[in-house]
Amino acid sequence: MGFSVSGSAAIIFVAAFIGFGMFYSAAANGFERVNDAREDQRDRLLDQQNTDISVASATWNASGNENLVVTVDNTGSETLSVAATDLLVDNEYRTGYATTVDGDGSTDVWAPQERLTMTVTSLNSRPDRVKVVTENGIAGTAVVS
Repeated sequence: MGFSVSGSAAIIFVAAFIGFGMFYSAAANGFERVNDAREDQRDRLLDQQNTDISVASATWNASGNENLVVTVDNTGSETLSVAATDLLVDNEYRTGYATTVDGDGSTDVWAPQERLTMTVTSLNSRPDRVKVVTENGIAGTAVVS
């Protein structure tokens, strides 16, 4: 066996070693990412299971300044974000409405057993239905009285 056979065998061994190292790194990173994604999914599912809301009232005030006042109770055990809570009025997404949590208009935290009040002043006519959707996808609907 000459040097050429030994040298080519060494080159093939080194190339196989480097190739296996690259494959192992890529596979380990991919496996870690999949595990992290599954863990995040379990956390989101737990948050969703712990979220519950109840639309206490949806009232239209037609005297003087026409506005819609929607009050929603956080009846679950999950703390929610006011900014991540959406309001649909007659199937139209609404933005720019005033919000208060138990009378505090400066907070973004909507803790369990607290009441969120949303006041919409940009409506031209009395709506029929409202839907409130939380950041976890849990929704509550009510007929406007």
